[in-house]
Amino acid sequence: MRQPLLSSDTDNGWHHVSSHGTVLFCIAANQDCTISDLSETLFLTRRTVWGIVGDLRRAGMLHIRKNGRRHHYSVDLDAQFRHPVLEGITLRQVLGELVRMTRRDPRRSLP
Repeated sequence: MRQPLLSSDTDNGWHHVSSHGTVLFCIAANQDCTISDLSETLFLTRRTVWGIVGDLRRAGMLHIRKNGRRHHYSVDLDAQFRHPVLEGITLRQVLGELVRMTRRDPRRSLP
């Protein structure tokens, strides 16, 4: 019998093709962003963004830099892309060009 593509026993039931992926892609395009930046850009509440960022942080996908009371986030490109069909792929393979492009030309970052 074949295994289903998506199983119900995945960690916390989320994948990159979700709100988590949207936040991750936004952070990749806007290195060193804050919760406020993400909230405003994605039209999500700060509480929602905090929850998603917490999940991504616990999964080892984010670097965090503190500056006073603010936290600034960037993507750990060596972390694993999280999707059952794309097992073994790193975030660098998926997001590397986006990060390179926005570092070369910051105007290409999201608003």
